[in-house]
Amino acid sequence: MNDATPPLEGAPLIAPSSTDHPLYDEVVAACRSVYDPEIPVNIYDLGLIYTIDIDTENAVNVTMTLTAPGCPVAGEMPGWVADAIEPLPGVKQVDVEMVFEPPWGMDMMSDEARLELGFM
Repeated sequence: MNDATPPLEGAPLIAPSSTDHPLYDEVVAACRSVYDPEIPVNIYDLGLIYTIDIDTENAVNVTMTLTAPGCPVAGEMPGWVADAIEPLPGVKQVDVEMVFEPPWGMDMMSDEARLELGFM
């Protein structure tokens, strides 16, 4: 018997973020301070941060990806993200989960990132 529940038909591959939480904008700003060393754009505008989930206890759970699974900083990037968020006033704890589904694509970049990288 398989205990894994398949995703519901039509359910988003990327869970929604806690955009209405008072800490959300500060957490986004902290994510924008982290850069992929090979790309001169922050990881938030690159679209590498999939979900920022903040619970009622102010525990922050970040789901993120990389531009490619073989990225040389794959082991370090979650720590960089946690280190950027943890000092924020009110944050209880930070967990960063690395996922590769759905895979990252250039369509996930913000317009600012596309402009910066010459894609617009």
